[in-house]
Amino acid sequence: MEIRQYHLTLPAAPRGFHLVTRQVVAAIPDLADVRAGLLNVFIQHTSASISINENADPDVPVDLEMAFNKIAPESWPYVHTCEGPDDMPAHIKASMLGNTLTIPVSSGQLCLGTWQGIYLCEHRDYATSRRLVLTLQGEWE
Repeated sequence: MEIRQYHLTLPAAPRGFHLVTRQVVAAIPDLADVRAGLLNVFIQHTSASISINENADPDVPVDLEMAFNKIAPESWPYVHTCEGPDDMPAHIKASMLGNTLTIPVSSGQLCLGTWQGIYLCEHRDYATSRRLVLTLQGEWE
């Protein structure tokens, strides 16, 4: 069993849910050589998150953004407001969705379902680039 680690910086994205599966796979040059393993994807931020969800219908990310805005609206009387009205709701959304994913790897491919993709969930109106740490543990060919 061997462990390898990679870093991926995603460019700043507008608020919403953005498929990043291709960027994650492209950042792992050794992925094709893994017989069996696990990929851990960790986002190093508290106002963005990562998630696995449907990657086929473009309405899904729109509906996810709408639903999360209803769950954590900017209009609530938050105490933490020094970074703007979208910051505390962003922390709530990131806590709900999480900062890490673990994805099985088999025969050099992520074992995502047919309709699954990895999403960067950007919860800020004016975000910066986002950093991911990709840790691949497995048995290489």
